[in-house]
Parts: sequence; C-alpha cells; structure tokens
Amino acid sequence: MSSTFGVGFRSLLKREILRFVRRPKNTFLPPAITNVLYFAVFGVVLGQRIDDIAGFDYIVFILPGLVVLGAISNAFENSSFSIFHGRWNEYIHETLTSPLSYSSMVLAYILAAALRGLVVGVIIVAIGLLFTPVPLEEPLFLAAFMLVIPTLFAALGVVGGLLAEDFDHLTVMNQFILRPLVFFGAVFYSLDILPPLYRTLSLLNPMVYMVNGVRYGFLGFQEVDPILSLGVLSGLTACVVALDVYLFKRGYGLID
Repeated sequence: MSSTFGVGFRSLLKREILRFVRRPKNTFLPPAITNVLYFAVFGVVLGQRIDDIAGFDYIVFILPGLVVLGAISNAFENSSFSIFHGRWNEYIHETLTSPLSYSSMVLAYILAAALRGLVVGVIIVAIGLLFTPVPLEEPLFLAAFMLVIPTLFAALGVVGGLLAEDFDHLTVMNQFILRPLVFFGAVFYSLDILPPLYRTLSLLNPMVYMVNGVRYGFLGFQEVDPILSLGVLSGLTACVVALDVYLFKRGYGLID
C-alpha cells in the first residue's frame, strides 16, 4: 500500500492536478458559462412555464442532472486527453519507464480526473445557488455518488485515451456518446411522465441511476433504489479501474 501511494504516485498525481488547475480559463470557465445558460434558459425562462415535478420547482429538479453532466464530462475529458496527449507526444513513456507500479500510474490519472469532475460539480451547484435555494436532504448519499460517478468516468476516460487514434475520437466519445446518454437519463424530466415502454427502456441507460442517485442526495426524491444504484456503480467502477491496470500492463495503445 505504501509503495502504491508513495512519492512517485504523489508526484504524478500533483502533475496531473496542476495540469488543469493552472489553466482555469480552459477547465473551469467553459462549464461555468454553459451552466449559467442552462439555468437561465431551462430553469428560469422555461421553468416558469412548466409545472412542478414531484413537488419541486423545475429549476431545482434539473440541477442534479446538470451536476452529473458536468462532472462526468470533465472527468472523462481530463483522463482521456491526458493519456492520449501523452501517447501523441510520447512523454508518457517517461512515466512507463519509471519505478511506479501500473496501479499507481492508473490511480494517479484517475484520481486527478475525478477531482476535476468533482470540482466542476461543486461549481455547478454554486451557480445553481445564484438562481434558487438548493436543498440537501441526504448528504451522505450525495457524497458517495459524487465520489463514485466522477471516478467511474475518469476510469472510462483512461480507456478512451488508450483507444483514441486522433483528437477527433476524443470529441466523438464525449460529445456524441456521453452527453446524449445523460440527456436521455432523466436530467430534464421525470421517469414517471414516460409511457411504460419508454420508462422500461430508460432503465437500460446507466445514466438514469447516476442522475437519480444525485437527485436523491439533493432532494430526497427517488425513482430508482439509490442503494442498489450505488452498489452497481461502485462495482462497475472497480471493474473499469481493474481493466485500466490490465491495459497498462499489456501496454495496450502505449507501446507501438
């Protein structure tokens, strides 16, 4: 354990964190502006014309989904770009030839990316507070989901960074796979308003469980069992992290 989290791990983790902390205009400002627009348009303008959902103002109801969207997009983007950029410019070879274990390398990339996703999530909550009071009914559940969800997508980002053959592939993964899944994951609507067939199909979308988990943390409102959701997401996260370590050991996408 001490070797996994030793000096080398902490150095790589620090480098990955500083990579996005030193460029706040590129990492934190865009999601902040985007979510100001989301809250202004969907929350204020359209929200005044939409009835309450499950007893909550529309702007409050959509906030958890926007938090999830921002957190997973930034966590995935950070780790996938870092891995791919290191491959593209071949400086990742310095990390691979270091005395760090493969698990240490993977965890450093994942934790740094998850931290970025978590920070963006907090920023979105802060923006939401400018528009409306935000309840906090189940803080322990919220904390658990907000730790697991960015970590899962940071781990998926490592896979994406290893699979990508050019920068366009990273954009496709984030913009045309992750975001549509989130938008169809009950961010802007309740599952209860869907016809039975579409509600059943929605339950095949993993984003539904993430959005509902965070929504339960904020509002205490659930459409899916949060304990089951958290257990499944935690297990999935462990599997993807193990896959990342395996791919690094195999040198997949890292060694020509």
